[in-house]
Amino acid sequence: MKPFKLKHSLLLATILLLSMLISACGAAGGGSGATADGEAPANNSSTSSNAKNGDSAPEDKTKVVWWHSMGGELGTATDQLVADFNASQDKVEVEAIFQGTYDESLNKMKASMDSKSGPSLIQVYEIGSRFMIDSGAITPVQQFIDEENYDLGQLEENIMNYYTFEGKQYSMPFNTSNPILYYNKDLFKAAGLDPDKAPATYEELKKAAETLSKSGAPASFAIYGWFMEQFFANQGAEYVDNGNGRTAPATQSLLNTEAGVNTLEWWKSLIDSQAAINLGRKTDDTKKAFVAGQVSMTLDSTAGLRGIVDSVGDKFEVGTAFLPNPEGASDGGVIIGGASLWILNNKPEAEQKAAWEFIKFLAEPQTQAKWHISTGYFPITKKAYDEQIVQDNLTKYPQFQTAVDQLHASKPSLATQGAVMGVFPEARQIVESAIEEALGGSKSAKQALDDAAKSITDKIGNYNRTVQK
Repeated sequence: MKPFKLKHSLLLATILLLSMLISACGAAGGGSGATADGEAPANNSSTSSNAKNGDSAPEDKTKVVWWHSMGGELGTATDQLVADFNASQDKVEVEAIFQGTYDESLNKMKASMDSKSGPSLIQVYEIGSRFMIDSGAITPVQQFIDEENYDLGQLEENIMNYYTFEGKQYSMPFNTSNPILYYNKDLFKAAGLDPDKAPATYEELKKAAETLSKSGAPASFAIYGWFMEQFFANQGAEYVDNGNGRTAPATQSLLNTEAGVNTLEWWKSLIDSQAAINLGRKTDDTKKAFVAGQVSMTLDSTAGLRGIVDSVGDKFEVGTAFLPNPEGASDGGVIIGGASLWILNNKPEAEQKAAWEFIKFLAEPQTQAKWHISTGYFPITKKAYDEQIVQDNLTKYPQFQTAVDQLHASKPSLATQGAVMGVFPEARQIVESAIEEALGGSKSAKQALDDAAKSITDKIGNYNRTVQK
């Protein structure tokens, strides 16, 4: 590993402490603490089922240790991909190790950075990207792309863009998603609404929710900072300055600008009119209420689609639609959520190249097709949609098409590319507190956002001072 300079060490110590505090707070919240897209790992086992920590690869194979955060059913799907790769190989052996939530895994990586006890490859949520780059601990995948002229044109541009900085690809996306509106078609029909026409704007959603609430089934959105980030992008608005932190390091939060105020005032009006109810930060709570037919509309990640559809079964018909935006806002789209794969630079060159071989396998159309239909994360590879299993899945579950269409309809811009800042996990928690204050009535929407923006801006400044230029 490249020796860490003093400011890097200070950066690590500062962020490790902050992350530990965030994780401690997030454990009670649940809505945002676990993952970036609302899909919380379902268990905390320390190793994957297909490989035990400490196992050795055959002598003629190069071993790659992969730390990931896919628990429960997602972990099962992940293990299968690793098993498929290992069965296809006579040169590389991947050992997949579940490390808990994204926060937990990243903290373990930070703790391992002064030794060689860490992984060859790690899955990191998208909001950890700025830290990964600033850490100096990774080899950008662009190096391997250039060495063999790997064709990035086969991959989804809107997904790759998130992990592209200054024209360089730093990591490879693995699990990607976006937020969609889920609605109960049966309740729509019973309330006299068109079940095949979901509300597309804030105004239409409020009107529909008011009608549905009179039937005893209001809407409910979890207090999840990721949604606020998406509402900004959907209005073509940037979340932080300096081109969303992509033309230069971010120095200021733009949370209290028009896009934020419009959104939070609309959200507050839904609560005040009882068109929506507040079930707190846990996305699982709103998801359970929706599955039980107690709420008519909710927001959630596409990563939860398969689980929601399966849980609802034949109780009612699940509708899916694009994320709503204010009337007249047309110049935006959604930001991809999920995580990407980063190669650590403190491992031998052969091991890093072996990790790249595994990354390429995960990006293959057949692999992405299998991953997509098993989870709800959409493929990063365009040709995956040509696979028969994907075609069959779309026929059986047409709801999967919504996320794909929404991804392709998103206009590429700095807004939809997504904001980057070194204190993003902490900023998300601050935003959630602001939403709570506004919905609870302790502050106006504008005041809550003003205070949160100032706090985030202060923390960005502190972070930037720790980063070596």
